[in-house]
Amino acid sequence: MPAALLIIDMQVGLFHGQEKPYRGEQVLANIQRLVAQARVNQVPIFAVRHTGPDGSPIAAGSPFWQLLPALELDAEIDTLFDKSRPNAFHGTDLAQQLKAAQIEDLYVVGMKSQFCIDSTCRSAADLGFRPLLLSDAHTCMDTATLSAEVIINHHNATLGAAFARLIDSAAVRF
Repeated sequence: MPAALLIIDMQVGLFHGQEKPYRGEQVLANIQRLVAQARVNQVPIFAVRHTGPDGSPIAAGSPFWQLLPALELDAEIDTLFDKSRPNAFHGTDLAQQLKAAQIEDLYVVGMKSQFCIDSTCRSAADLGFRPLLLSDAHTCMDTATLSAEVIINHHNATLGAAFARLIDSAAVRF
């Protein structure tokens, strides 16, 4: 099945902000491994940045808006795009690009589990793609109500039950 890797919101300001993502370095290492594997197997990589309004810390072009340099993404070979809503398909041409490339399996990684990961997995399924959620390659921060670990576990269980196939990053074979 034609596959693609979708990296969501792995941005300087979200990853290195005041609140640290749960198991951030481990998640980053897992995503870096997936990027390397995708490159070797010529699997397309799509990376999206959440873009805030002018004046926000993640406004287009700001230092915090940039994708993490550690991902070693390359605008010449990877598809880098912006979104302003949690769902990476909303207001973007992601679905059209995936369909044009005949992508069926969409490996989803990044931040934040309860917002952009959740809404993008649900939307991908509704649009006819087969989202594969990498259980150990998405993260978020603690909230006033729930710990990040609980949020991640809940989303793995919920999304894995009805919207995405749950897979560990070590099991990926592009």
